[in-house]
Amino acid sequence: MKLIFSFLLRNLLTQNIAYAHCDIPCGIYDPHGAQLAAHTIIRMTELLTEVKKESELKAEHDISRLTHVKESQSNLLEEELTTLENDYFKAEHYKEYPKLGENFSNANKLGAKVRQNIDIDAAEELLEEVMQIAEIFYKTKGVEFVRVKSVYPTQRELVIQK
Repeated sequence: MKLIFSFLLRNLLTQNIAYAHCDIPCGIYDPHGAQLAAHTIIRMTELLTEVKKESELKAEHDISRLTHVKESQSNLLEEELTTLENDYFKAEHYKEYPKLGENFSNANKLGAKVRQNIDIDAAEELLEEVMQIAEIFYKTKGVEFVRVKSVYPTQRELVIQK
């Protein structure tokens, strides 16, 4: 009897867990968050190169704060890209857009590089990879897109739905 009860508990009363970016397969995906994070990484990198060394304590404080934001945005970007790569894009997308896998790979490598360094070139390359992923995303949705100059202090482009 104990064996039967144990079997029933393990097999009939267990919960199956579904995983998605919001733990509900909602179908809501958008590359905008990744682009915003890439712009923020660029801006934090710019600001890190501009830290004034007038006061050592203030400089250390500013560097710490800017680095924290750059790191958190790098983590957010990685999460956003992982959601798109694993939940939105399907095998047929990778077949139709053969560069897509390379875009994700490059973006992940660049994401690590911008965490480890103060490298504006790597941050700009990261944004470019993210924008190329955004363009493919919009193509798979069958909607027109355009690159526009952002209104952010980075003064770089953003891919948006037309």
